[in-house]
Amino acid sequence: MSIIGEEPLPPGALEVETLGMTMRFGAFTALDDVSIRVAPGSFHALLGENGAGKSTLVKCIMGFYHATSGELLVGGREARIADPRHAHAMGLGMVYQHFTLVPSLTVAENLVISRKDAPAVIDWGKERAGLDAFMQSMPFRVPLDQTVARLAAGEKQKLEILKQLYLGRRFLILDEPTSVLTPDEADEVLGHVRALCEAGEISVLMITHKFREVTAFADEVSVLRRGKLVGQGKVADLTHAQMAAMMIGAEKDTTPAPRSGTTGAPVLEIDGIRALDRSGLKEIDIRSLTVRAGEIVGIAGISGNGQMELMEVLTGQRPLMAGAIKVEGAPYSATRAEAQRLAVRYLPEEPLRNACAGRMSVIENIAFRSFDRKGDSPRFWTSGKEMRARGTELIAAFKVKVAAPDGPIAALSGGNVQRAVLARELTGAVRLLVISNPCFGLDFSAVAEIRARIMAARNAGTAVLLMSEDLDEVMELSDRIVVMSEGRISYEVTAAQASLAEIGHHMGGHA
Repeated sequence: MSIIGEEPLPPGALEVETLGMTMRFGAFTALDDVSIRVAPGSFHALLGENGAGKSTLVKCIMGFYHATSGELLVGGREARIADPRHAHAMGLGMVYQHFTLVPSLTVAENLVISRKDAPAVIDWGKERAGLDAFMQSMPFRVPLDQTVARLAAGEKQKLEILKQLYLGRRFLILDEPTSVLTPDEADEVLGHVRALCEAGEISVLMITHKFREVTAFADEVSVLRRGKLVGQGKVADLTHAQMAAMMIGAEKDTTPAPRSGTTGAPVLEIDGIRALDRSGLKEIDIRSLTVRAGEIVGIAGISGNGQMELMEVLTGQRPLMAGAIKVEGAPYSATRAEAQRLAVRYLPEEPLRNACAGRMSVIENIAFRSFDRKGDSPRFWTSGKEMRARGTELIAAFKVKVAAPDGPIAALSGGNVQRAVLARELTGAVRLLVISNPCFGLDFSAVAEIRARIMAARNAGTAVLLMSEDLDEVMELSDRIVVMSEGRISYEVTAAQASLAEIGHHMGGHA
């Protein structure tokens, strides 16, 4: 087998293949013996849940990571890629999920400055002639004189792809390329990409979670689960149900967490809420969602389908465009006073960043909910002695492992930060608990304890809204499961009737 550099790569679309690619981060194996071949001129889809290893694989291909073991072949020859610039020099390019364009510059300016050989003084007459000729050779075009800020989302995504082609890339990795596009825009962009593959100009590896797009545009599909390659084949030979089964895994017996008590009256009621998503281009639109006392409603969905925005709406961090939220029948806009009065508590994703002041002490962070109150009444001074006594008591009760209670909370491990925030949020009467990915990145013992705390709150009559990208967690803890896809609730089922395959089907956007 020759090594790239000994002889030139063949012209046209590139073949790229990983052989036994493995990537370890300490004791954690993110990618385990993965072999995938993207044939020249093919449109290859890469499926998998969050954390399945998709991003790790493409980062190894592009030189962001150096694989622990395994090989990468480009054009049938061994490639030792030092960094992304080296990957670019070999004709490999990547179109990221979020735009990398300069909004204030024109399309022409964005293209020219992206070149490694862009001159310090640009001869725009010469460059414009070259750009016109390039655009004439493309199956789709974007107006060269328009500033990027004035382009529609679909045009921006086209420009990201055109930029890679302009730079001579012959193998493209597309990372969720339609996440900020409407369905019509997505079909148009992917249709153009498919045409370029069929013409033999490029090969494509597309990370996606949308089965419809896989079926409509891809030739072959590979599926990763927990770092391993668990299935692949020609798209024409696979159904959506088969792809979902590979992505989610086989049905298995899940021992439900112990439950007691009965479901009570509605606590959280969401009615027709609309809000812009993180891109500012699309909306989340929740027609109706109710969570009752003594019930856990689990929201399943692949990252980027509106869960983060819903959490931000419920915590008052994202404004509503329409609709209403009620807690215990009263209008709710997530002010601190409302949260105190209605006993609403939160455990957001990445609590050290979203629910803590990292440089303040563990005791101070635990006291955030109550430092200015004595019982149910506000007060005008803070008792350091009371705060310390109460904080020390909760640290012990929730088994928060700290070197010193007065030390910064940022010094704690992830699991102990979670325990500290739960100590704060679950103390006292709690009518509504809103949680996002509570066990992400934690070890087994921390996961078991935190899930037990959530179930204990539910059994005590708390209404719990659980958003999690861990489908096993949703299945284990929830009384009722809803699926979010494209910013909307696309499916609802009781836990007793839930099927992993059916939930995976709807997570992939196929109703």
